[in-house]
Amino acid sequence: MAVFGGIRCVKYIMFIFNFFFWLAGTGVLAIGLWLRFDPKTRGLFEGAESPHVFFTGVYILIIAGSFMMVVGFLGCCGAIQESPFMLGLFFFFLLIIFAIEVAAGIWGFSNQSKVVDDITQFYLETYQNYQNTSQDTLRETLRLIQTGLDCCGPTGSIVDFAKDTCPPRDGLDSLITKSCPDAIDEVFDSKLHIIGGVGIAIGVIMVFGMIFSMLLCCAIRKSREIV
Repeated sequence: MAVFGGIRCVKYIMFIFNFFFWLAGTGVLAIGLWLRFDPKTRGLFEGAESPHVFFTGVYILIIAGSFMMVVGFLGCCGAIQESPFMLGLFFFFLLIIFAIEVAAGIWGFSNQSKVVDDITQFYLETYQNYQNTSQDTLRETLRLIQTGLDCCGPTGSIVDFAKDTCPPRDGLDSLITKSCPDAIDEVFDSKLHIIGGVGIAIGVIMVFGMIFSMLLCCAIRKSREIV
């Protein structure tokens, strides 16, 4: 009886964990699809000079979200049906995601300056292209970046082109504006420990997910041996 009670407890924990994991994957996929097909950003995927940094990130979101949904579904089904095969697949895929996260974290920390340079270069190229073409898609991209970073233009000067893409400011605040390259540096310098903390927390959750999947799998096999 103790074995069956333990199975029931671990099964509920696994189901709740995988349900929220599936919801997280759904959210990531939805964000990726929204960025890919929204009229304001869809034009960025067209043409030979499309910003590879942007659309690569969008496709990574779509793939990662889809993968997370599949893994979460496998975990839920494995927990409900008490299937060692599905739980084994869940463990395997979760281990792959964990390894990718660790590798991405190591790469990100070791290439922080390169990432900052690439993002800054992407912003400057977008700004320059908008200055030359005045395309609506580029305007929306600039507005999105500058609103998110609370910055305005490459220099932060009031004479900068494309002031209409900057966050609205009143009074003296309009004279004190941060440049976007400085804002990008500031974000990575000040938020890096937060990003690392979130990554570690996700990694710990994944480890617990793998542990519970193995506990449930072992408990199921032990119960079948008893029966």
